[in-house]
Amino acid sequence: MSHRTKLQLIRSVHTLIWAFFVGVIFHILYAGITNTITASLLVSIGLIIIETVTLLLFGWRCPLTVLAYRYTDDRSSAFDIYLPEWLARHNKSIFGGLFLIGLLLVAYRVLA
Repeated sequence: MSHRTKLQLIRSVHTLIWAFFVGVIFHILYAGITNTITASLLVSIGLIIIETVTLLLFGWRCPLTVLAYRYTDDRSSAFDIYLPEWLARHNKSIFGGLFLIGLLLVAYRVLA
């Protein structure tokens, strides 16, 4: 398999995983807004915490980004994922913020 093909595979897998986690974050936000506190919400929060710990262990980079470094010299924000450059660049702040808002709403609902 060529370097280009391996990078395309990494980008595809990375994009699918990213979309999954965006869905999880929106599930948390929705649960906080609608006061839908369920077991799946707790699983969702746990998944985001695991993802955050993983990012911390890899210097705030996805392990797939670290793997993709092997196959290109490109270091633009979206070299390893099929996202617009601006979204890839601001990904952590946008979705980290949405997660925090969702988590605060859930905490408010549980504690109120």
